[in-house]
Amino acid sequence: MTSPLHGKHLLLAMTGGIAGYKIAELTRLLVKAGASVQVMMTEAAEQFITAVTMQALSGRPVYTSQWDTRPGNNMAHINLSREADAMVVAPASADAIAALAQGRADDLISLTALARRIGECPLFIVPAMNREMWAHPATQRNVVQAKADGAHLIGPASGDQACGETGDGRMLEAQEIFDEIEGRLAPKPLRGRNVLVTAGPTFEPIDPVRGITNHSSGKMGFAIARAAAEAGAIVTLVAGPVHLSTPRHVRRIDVQTAREMHDAVLRQAPGQHAFIATAAVADWRPVEVHEHKLKKAEGGATAPTIAMTENPDILAEVARLPSPPYCVGFAAESEKLAEHADAKRRRKGIPLIVANLGPATFGRDDNALLLIDEQGQRELPEGGGTADKLSLARALIAELSRRLG
Repeated sequence: MTSPLHGKHLLLAMTGGIAGYKIAELTRLLVKAGASVQVMMTEAAEQFITAVTMQALSGRPVYTSQWDTRPGNNMAHINLSREADAMVVAPASADAIAALAQGRADDLISLTALARRIGECPLFIVPAMNREMWAHPATQRNVVQAKADGAHLIGPASGDQACGETGDGRMLEAQEIFDEIEGRLAPKPLRGRNVLVTAGPTFEPIDPVRGITNHSSGKMGFAIARAAAEAGAIVTLVAGPVHLSTPRHVRRIDVQTAREMHDAVLRQAPGQHAFIATAAVADWRPVEVHEHKLKKAEGGATAPTIAMTENPDILAEVARLPSPPYCVGFAAESEKLAEHADAKRRRKGIPLIVANLGPATFGRDDNALLLIDEQGQRELPEGGGTADKLSLARALIAELSRRLG
C-alpha cells in the first residue's frame, strides 16, 4: 500500500533559519513517498542552504522571487498555489509567521500563501526560532491568528538550540514533520470514530527480577494505532512493556501484566467503535509472586516448581459486552495458521481475526497477514510476500473502515 502522499504535489516554502538543513532530509522523505515537491526560498533561507541543493533533492528548479519571469504570465504565486495539494512553510521564522498572520504579501512565500485556495490547499507552519522569540507575546498572538485562519501548526519541540540556549522553539526533526504531514493529508474514513488498540507483550512476574513474557515488539500494534489516527479516529493505545515512541495524536496507557491490560481495556471499551487486540497477552501467570528473588539451593540443581493460573481473556470479554465494539483479534501461530486462527475467532466470538506466523514476525519491520472471517480468507499484502508493518496497518484500517460503514 502506497503512502497517502503518493501523487500529492507539495509547495515547500523555506524561510531563514539554521534549521533549514533539516529540510533537505524532509524533501528526500517526501519524494521517496511519491510526492512531487516544489521548493520556494526567501533570500534569508539561501543564507543557510543553497537553492542548488534543494533543486537536486526535489528535481525541480527552485523559486526565490515573486518577480521570477519563468512563468509565461509572470504570476508564480498564482500558478504554484493552484498546482499544490498543500503548502508547508518550514522552517517558519518569527517574521514569516507574522507575515502569514497579518496577511502580508511582501515576498513570494507570503504572497503565495495569501493567493492559495484555502479550501483546496491547506497551510502547514513548522516554527523554528529562539525560545524567547517563540515565547514573545507578539509571536504567540500571530500563532493564534494563523491557526484561527485555518493554518495547521507542526511543532515546535523543546530542546537544545543553535544559540546555545534550551527551550521551546526548536524545529521538529524531518521524520516527525513528514509523519505529521502524511497523517494530515491521509483520507479520514474513521473521522470521529473511537478505536481501542492493544500492543506488545505482557510481563508476568515470578519474583522481583524474573518473569514470563514473549518476543512481541509491539511494532504491529503501534503501526495500527498510527494508521487509525491517520484515518481520523480517536485512538487509545494500551501498551505492554515496549520501547517504542507513541504515535502522534494517540493516547497511550502503559501496563505490564495481563490483568493490568484487562482492567485498562475494560475501562476504555464502553463507547468504542472498534477494538483491535494486537497484543500478545500471556495466557498464564504464576499463582504466587515471590517477594524476594528465588535462589538456587546450596549444592543443588533442582529447579523450583512454579504453579500457574489462567489469565483473563480480554478479547472474549470485550466481545461479550452488551454493546460491544467491532472486535478484531490477532493470532500469532507457529503452525497450521489458518486452522488455528479461525478456531480462535470462533472460540472468542469475533467477526474478524488477523493471523500471522509469530516466530517470523516478532521484532521485524515487515510482516504478512491473513484476514479470516465467516466468508473466508484474504492475504495482506495481496498476492503474498511481505510488506512493512505500517503499510499493512493502513490496509487493515482501510478494511476496518469499510466494515464500519
